[in-house]
Amino acid sequence: MASLQNSPSINRTPFLNSFPQLQKHHAVTFSCCRRRLSLLVRAQQLPPSSTMSSPQDRPGRRQVLAAGIIASWVSLVNQNSVSFAAENKKGFISVVDKKDGYSFLYPFGWQEIVIEGQDKVFKDVIEPLENVSVTVFPTNKQDIREFGPPKEVAETLIKKVLAPPSQKTKLIEATENDIDGNAYYTFEFIAQAPNYTRHALSTVSIVNGKFYTLTTGANERRWDKMKEKLHSVVDSFKISNV
Repeated sequence: MASLQNSPSINRTPFLNSFPQLQKHHAVTFSCCRRRLSLLVRAQQLPPSSTMSSPQDRPGRRQVLAAGIIASWVSLVNQNSVSFAAENKKGFISVVDKKDGYSFLYPFGWQEIVIEGQDKVFKDVIEPLENVSVTVFPTNKQDIREFGPPKEVAETLIKKVLAPPSQKTKLIEATENDIDGNAYYTFEFIAQAPNYTRHALSTVSIVNGKFYTLTTGANERRWDKMKEKLHSVVDSFKISNV
């Protein structure tokens, strides 16, 4: 089974060489891509009692009520933090990063992991090629169009950044969209490795003096099943001025 660490969006040095103004941030932002599981806190549900509570059960009930109150406090704290997730569109979770000024959706059930050099990563634990990642790094450019037209930028990103050099890649489509006055390049591509082929979607934009990239995809054999969800993910990516 292909691992996320071998999937696209890992190799970045040639891309930085293509865009020299980003090189000085390479050592800090893209030093390595070792995966670490993020710390997750889950609340466990107690099974409902099949009979009415006896007096001996009351302390346990108080503990459950206390746990509910604590969970509410935690929820309030999370909503006031820099980055938090909440349910939004049916079947999806919304991620809002207030610090870097972006938001997007990912399918319910995917888990967050940490990859050094990536701002956010969520993936399916059974199908690791089904994932979404976001990278953010500074640039002295003000608009994505300063790097060139959609097809040219997409091909550079695919060949130099979003797929390892050993993989065969093919750009399927690249388009330009305007959202709230900001230009976005969105493109679809295939990256073929010896033991799997990944079908992916990416969207890139420059806002707030930062280069934003969101990439999502799936194993080619599951593309027909996943493409609608993945299009929802890439179409949900929005950047706000911060």
